[in-house]
Amino acid sequence: MLHSDPVFAQLAAADFPPFLPGSVWLVGAGPGGPGLLTLLACHALGRADVIVHDALVSPDILSLAPPQVERIHAGKRGGKPSPKQADITIRLIELARQGKRVLRLKGGDPFMFGRGGEEAGELARARIPFRIVPGISSGLGGLAYAGLPITHRDTNQAVLFLTGHDETGAVPGAVDWPSVARAAPVIVMFMAVKHLPSIAGKLLAAGRQPGDALTIVSHIAGPTQSVLETTLGNAADLRDVPTPAIVVLGPVAQYRDQLDWYVDEVRRHVFG
Repeated sequence: MLHSDPVFAQLAAADFPPFLPGSVWLVGAGPGGPGLLTLLACHALGRADVIVHDALVSPDILSLAPPQVERIHAGKRGGKPSPKQADITIRLIELARQGKRVLRLKGGDPFMFGRGGEEAGELARARIPFRIVPGISSGLGGLAYAGLPITHRDTNQAVLFLTGHDETGAVPGAVDWPSVARAAPVIVMFMAVKHLPSIAGKLLAAGRQPGDALTIVSHIAGPTQSVLETTLGNAADLRDVPTPAIVVLGPVAQYRDQLDWYVDEVRRHVFG
């Protein structure tokens, strides 16, 4: 564990920036297991007085912090009772004003559809010192666990990132779908499973082909990771897709036959 492992004891003596009382660190926890945390995230876990964490932060990561650290669940999951974003930010400010070292721990990266920019903006307006610690996003490095290089010289020189819902939970109304459909061969969609039939319909109407490869990676980088491969034209027929998930549209799916290394590792771990 972080608080007793000799490796992390050495990290504690490293020249990391001090986690000062009365400040908030917005830290990315990466896509899954503790091995994908950054060293600075580990440092923050060992120094925090209180951790305000999202639903997607695994218990294995939370267990790395010393046992006396207060843990506050502030996760938002679709279709379930969730704290309001404004209330989360107010809580961060209140805790910092109490002189605590506040670790705001987010799945993936705080600035990749994680509302980290909104929270940091409110902290700045409240004159609360803060630091941003980037994390590995599921939609970037995390997809390597499914054998999906989101860029490849033979298929695409551009990639587009898209969120599947707006702040109301509906399909984003401000998206220029014809432009999105043409912008890049590969589109990576966050939080898109719920509205995938609607999104697929908009992309098809805007000119994407029904046969375009569609890959859905659920529970990325965890022992229950699963990958569903289909086409854009069949998206409306999908049922009971596990979430959280990242949806990838585009030709990079063809590389999974060679690059899908993680499924074999999970089998060796589970079945010996």
